[in-house]
Amino acid sequence: YDENDLKKAKATRDCSDCDLSNANLSHANLSDANLRGADLNGADLSNANLSRADLSDANLSGADLRNAYLSVANLRDADLSGADLSDANLSGADLSDANLSDANLRKADLSGADLSNAELWYATLSNVNLIGADLREANLSDADLSGADLSEADLSEADLSGAFLNNANLENADLSGAELNDANLENAD
Repeated sequence: YDENDLKKAKATRDCSDCDLSNANLSHANLSDANLRGADLNGADLSNANLSRADLSDANLSGADLRNAYLSVANLRDADLSGADLSDANLSGADLSDANLSDANLRKADLSGADLSNAELWYATLSNVNLIGADLREANLSDADLSGADLSEADLSEADLSGAFLNNANLENADLSGAELNDANLENAD
């Protein structure tokens, strides 16, 4: 990471296209920050406050976002592949067209989040809150959604082939046109 970019991000919360790769931003208050297009690859953002932050087009691949607060954050087109978002709050966040492949979202709150067209293949979404989430045309192939709450979620045209949905709550979820080949729906409601 660039030391000047790190100082700028912490002081002004305005650091679009900054190099913050592998930076330690654990517990940082970056609410309302402009980090559009920033390189946060491998950064430690655990327990950070990123509510309402603009992280669109940012590279967060392999980042540590455990227990981070990302409510209503803009993560459109962001790369979160392989990131750890376990126990993170992403309620109302915009993750449309984001890459979350192989990400860990275990026990995360994604209620009301926009995940339309998102790449979530091989993602861990066990025990996730996806109540009312928009997952239209999302790629959830081979994802682990065991125990997830997908009630009221829009999964129309989503690819759930090979996904694990055992013990998932699908009450009033829209699955019209969804691909469910080889999906495991054991004990799903």
